[in-house]
Amino acid sequence: MTLVQLFLTALLFLVIFFGIGFLINMLLRMTWFMAIVYPIIVILIIDEVKFYEYFTKPKYAFDMLGTKLSNLMMADIVTLICGFVGAVLSGIVMRILRKQGYQMF
Repeated sequence: MTLVQLFLTALLFLVIFFGIGFLINMLLRMTWFMAIVYPIIVILIIDEVKFYEYFTKPKYAFDMLGTKLSNLMMADIVTLICGFVGAVLSGIVMRILRKQGYQMF
């Protein structure tokens, strides 16, 4: 992955998760909902284990998750961190807008 691709991918994840978080915050009025849900989304993106196996075969599922997380490349880590920053920024923007009196948010 080139540096340009890394920058664009990280920026895209930041903007996408900021937008999704902003819309969810606006509709549900739950400021930090996306920041809490984001790790679950990341696990679903990274892991190849079915979601129900975390409850039926927890040892196997968490071992596979640990293996997948330890095998991530630096570009993947940067991209996923930028997505989390976007989710947190949407919560911060919502708090600022509500504090300034915007009732729609």
